[in-house]
Amino acid sequence: MKLPEEGMLLRIFIGEADRYKGIPLYEQIVLTARRLNLAGATVTRGTMGFGAASRVHTAKLLRLSEDLPVVVELVDTEENLNKLLPFLDEVVEEGLITLEKVRVIKYRHNHKDKL
Repeated sequence: MKLPEEGMLLRIFIGEADRYKGIPLYEQIVLTARRLNLAGATVTRGTMGFGAASRVHTAKLLRLSEDLPVVVELVDTEENLNKLLPFLDEVVEEGLITLEKVRVIKYRHNHKDKL
């Protein structure tokens, strides 16, 4: 797959404890993106954050949170990312979704078979 130089970045800010059909929401988002043949997805777990409710979630040693912030990032064409939006509208009950223009410098796959 080749990405044009002008792409879009879709970010989904959710909680680690968010679920959809019993499976972590971030996993469902990544699996759905893969099914839709999007260019790729990355999930990042935050160590601290707060959202619309202003409740702080943190991974401090003495107070381990079971609902740390999670960010799912996808870069692709706007057309391809739009395929994911109806699913996100259905499953993201709390969180933030952003879409912004990005300049793609390099998107490559090493075609060597890995053992």
